[in-house]
Amino acid sequence: MRLWHIALFAGLTLVSGAAVAQPAFAPPAPQVEVGPPPPLPGPAAGFVLVPGRWDWNGVRYVWVPRHWIARRVGYAHWVPGHWHVGPLGRYRWIEGHWAR
Repeated sequence: MRLWHIALFAGLTLVSGAAVAQPAFAPPAPQVEVGPPPPLPGPAAGFVLVPGRWDWNGVRYVWVPRHWIARRVGYAHWVPGHWHVGPLGRYRWIEGHWAR
């Protein structure tokens, strides 16, 4: 029985010694910088970028990706789609549109 205790102590000593043999510090992790997404390729002058959104197609919601639309003559700016709260507290989706 005493021999078993000695073998266990020796084994634990070896295992704990292996854990201490690790280097005292790890090399620094590489730095990763994340910025804004790259611009959507396409025209810029005379066009407006419409952001992506979820849209109900009658069965389920589908993602409509961002896209370019041509400016309309006689309109000042694009009003993005948004939710409007009605008088009874109900929400209604207002599609994006051109405003004067």
